Amino acid sequence: MTTTTKTYLRFSLSQRIEHLLMVAAFVVLALTGLPQKFIGQPLAEIMIGLFGGIEVTRVIHRVAAIVLMLESVYHVVVVAYKIYVRRVSLSMLPDLQDVRNFGGLILYLLGRRSERPAMGRYAFDEKVEYWSLVWGTLIMILTGFMLWNPISTTRFMPGEFIPAAKAAHGGEALLAVLAIIVWHMYHVHLRTFNKSMFTGKLSEEEMLHEHPAELAAIRMGTATRPLDPQKMQRRQRLFYPTAGVLSVALLIGLYLFVSFEQTAITTLPVRATVVVFVPQTPTPIPQTPTPAPSTPPAVGAVTWDGFIGPLFVQKCVACHGALGNLSLASYADAQKGGKSGPIFTAGKSDESLVVTILSGSAHPLKLSDPEMAQIRAWIDAGAPEK
Repeated sequence: MTTTTKTYLRFSLSQRIEHLLMVAAFVVLALTGLPQKFIGQPLAEIMIGLFGGIEVTRVIHRVAAIVLMLESVYHVVVVAYKIYVRRVSLSMLPDLQDVRNFGGLILYLLGRRSERPAMGRYAFDEKVEYWSLVWGTLIMILTGFMLWNPISTTRFMPGEFIPAAKAAHGGEALLAVLAIIVWHMYHVHLRTFNKSMFTGKLSEEEMLHEHPAELAAIRMGTATRPLDPQKMQRRQRLFYPTAGVLSVALLIGLYLFVSFEQTAITTLPVRATVVVFVPQTPTPIPQTPTPAPSTPPAVGAVTWDGFIGPLFVQKCVACHGALGNLSLASYADAQKGGKSGPIFTAGKSDESLVVTILSGSAHPLKLSDPEMAQIRAWIDAGAPEK
């Protein structure tokens, strides 16, 4: 002989599907969002790589966010229907009895009471979880809009709101994940495995343990309010067009949320690709606006003004002017030299500092052989100015 255990409907099929979509969106958001928050850490980099890179990870994250917002729109409409049309009791709203139940549970856990408080359809901890989800979703949507549309946000708010939104977005995400792992997983799946979100039902024994006040109301027939079909139809005629307008407005808002602007990355002009890293090389000699003659003049025509001066200004002044206090603005300045003394000695090219330095192997600047020949010839000719 078999006995059947009496069960009570707790969640309808639509509620269970809604919960499944919420779970799926939440998990995907967590798996793609936290690696972005902790980018640079080994595990975060591995997860981003598994998703196909940072850009693909961001796309998946935003698709999951859209699913979450669509589900939120649906939930708002369904809750409004239950409250206005079906006149269900507002059992999810916190009340004074929740405060009493919280205090009674603390006394029970401390051994000061012999029985647990009798919970109704939703216990105070379930209400805390629900309203935390509502509040967290609002925060994530608001800060997500600011991060998704940073340019538009800074048109109306100071730029500091963007990093603030990033901090709030990541902090709320981390808090939500920890709350699910530490609190929800333990109370729903470990302490007592509650299957009602999968089957939609609770056994009489489970109801007696978890929701005895609701079970008592069901047995007395006071758990649900009787519905007047005619009044319900009148409310439906008013509700459906209103809900339709509200739903369209929310969906338009969601569309604007997604397409409000292109991100700052794509609105910037395309820049030239540059090499991120090159091996260490000698510091290049900066170019000055004074060009040197492309073709050295004949030896007899070499003068300071005609060739040597512009050549020294182009090749030497950028470095030695700053490091050696060398001025080459005029022939007289060049005769004075810098920290190391005069750079040339008229008539003695082999004893001139400029020839000694430029001929050495340690100097980064190498002049061509014709240029060196002209410098030597100019000095040996007496270093004429004009």
